[in-house]
Amino acid sequence: MFETLQDRLSGVLDRLRGRGALSESDVKEAMREVRRALLEADVALDVVRDFIARVTEKAVGAVVVKSVTPGQMVVKIVHDELVQTLGADSQPISLAAAAPVPILMVGLQGSGKTTTTAKIAKRLQDREKKRVLMASLDTHRPAAMDQLAVLGQQTGVATLPIVAGQNAVQIAERAVSAAKLGGYDVVMLDTAGRTTVDEALMAEAAEVKRIAKPHEVLLVADALTGQDAVNTARAFDGALGITGLVLTRVDGDGRGGAALSMRAVTGKPIKLIGVGEKMDALEDFDPERIAGRILGMGDIVALVEKAREQIDAEQAARAAERMRKGQFDLNDLKGQLEQMQKLGGMSGVMGLLPGMGQMKKQLDAANLDDRILKRQAAIIDSMTRAERKNPDLLKASRKKRIASGSGTKVEDVNRLLKMHRQMADMMKMVGKGGRGGLAGLAGKLGMGMPGGMPPGMDANALKQLTKGGMPQLPPGGLSGGMPGLPPNFPGAPPGGFPGLGPNPFDKKK
Repeated sequence: MFETLQDRLSGVLDRLRGRGALSESDVKEAMREVRRALLEADVALDVVRDFIARVTEKAVGAVVVKSVTPGQMVVKIVHDELVQTLGADSQPISLAAAAPVPILMVGLQGSGKTTTTAKIAKRLQDREKKRVLMASLDTHRPAAMDQLAVLGQQTGVATLPIVAGQNAVQIAERAVSAAKLGGYDVVMLDTAGRTTVDEALMAEAAEVKRIAKPHEVLLVADALTGQDAVNTARAFDGALGITGLVLTRVDGDGRGGAALSMRAVTGKPIKLIGVGEKMDALEDFDPERIAGRILGMGDIVALVEKAREQIDAEQAARAAERMRKGQFDLNDLKGQLEQMQKLGGMSGVMGLLPGMGQMKKQLDAANLDDRILKRQAAIIDSMTRAERKNPDLLKASRKKRIASGSGTKVEDVNRLLKMHRQMADMMKMVGKGGRGGLAGLAGKLGMGMPGGMPPGMDANALKQLTKGGMPQLPPGGLSGGMPGLPPNFPGAPPGGFPGLGPNPFDKKK
C-alpha cells in the first residue's frame, strides 16, 4: 500500500543522504518535495502541514552527531516524525476487563467488517487462548448473519444462533447474556453498516453501545478509500467514541495516506491491519515498523514473525545441520523453495528486507516472477529419488526427460542445477570456515547485488551484522528457516533468492 509514498520519499531523502552539509534552503526544498509526496498519497492537508512544520523546525536547528552526515540526520528526523504521526507505539486490543469482554465492531458496508470480526476472533482464540463468541447484529444486509456463521465454522469460533425477528439491540443483549452463561472470555458484536454515514446507522450503533457497554469500539476502515476514510473516522469517533482502528486491504494498491491521516485526525491508535484475504492475514500495527517500510528500511521483525508462523522449526534445524556439514542436495533446495513460497514468495520477502526500496528499479528490471519458484519445484518433482540425492547423474537424456515432465525447457533445468551448485559450494565454504568465513561472504554479497549493496549496508556493515546477531532476531536467524545461509547469519535470506538471476556467491572464473 505504501509503495507510491515510499518511492517519492526515498527519492527525496536519497538526495539528502549524499550531501556533506545542508543549508536551510536545502531543507526547505526537500520539505516541498516531501509535502507534495504526502499530498499525492492522500494524506489530509492539515496533517501534512503539521508534519512538515515539525520536521522543518527540527531539521533546520538539528544538532548533528559526529558519526552521521546532516543529510542522514534529516532522514532520521523524518522517520521519527512519521512514527509520531502514526502513533509512537503499538497498542494491541485490550482485554483488561471482566469476562466476557465485549468488543463492538463498527464501520461502513463493504469495509470488510464481518471478515475482520472473524479474523480477530480467530486471532484471540489461537494466540491468546481465549474462548470467543461472535454475534451478527446486522439485520439489514441479506445473509449477513449467515456469512458470520459460515466464517465461524471455517475458523472454529462459536457464533450466536440466529433468531428471526430480533433487532440489533435485542441480539446484543442475548449475545452478552449467552457469553456470560457459556463462560466465554470475549464476545464480539458485528454491527450493521451503511454505504454512507447516516443518522439511523449512528443511532442504532449508539443504542447497542449503551446496552453492551463494550470495552473496545473498533472502527473497521478500508485503506483504499483515502480521504473518505478520514471523514468516516471523524464521524464514528464523534458519535460513538471509538477506541481504535483496524485498516483493511493494506495489501492493496492504495497510497497509504489513510493510515497517516486517520491516526492523526482521531488521535486513536491503529491496532491491526488486514494484509490479505486469508483468515490469518492480520498484523499488529507497529508505527516504527510501518515508518521503516515507508522509508524503504524494510521490516525484518515482520519477516521473522512470518518465518516463525510458517516454517517448521524441526525441519529447518535438520536442514541447517545438513548444510553445516556441506550436504545440500536437490531435496533440500526444494524445501527452501517451498519455504520461500510460504513466506510470500520473492517479492513478499524482499519487500521486508532493509535497503530493497532503493533497489526497486533494478529488481523491477529483473522481471522477478514468483511463478519461477513453482516451476523450479516442478522440475525437482520430475526427478527420481536418486537424481535428487545425486545431481551428477543428470546427463543430457535425463535432463530432456525432466524438462518434458515438468513442462519446462532443458535450459531451465540447467539453470536450476547451476543455482544448486552455487548454493552447495557456498555451504561447503561456510561449513569449513574458509575464504574469510562470514567476512568473505559479506564481501561477495556486496559484489553480487544489483546496483551494489543498499545504502548504509556495505561489506563492513554486513560483517558487523554477523557479530553477535541482529537485535530482535532469534539466535538461529529466521527460525533457522529460509535456509541456504547458515543459522549464525541472522536475518539474511539463504543463498540469495532462488531464481534471482546471477548468484552473488558464484565463484569467479
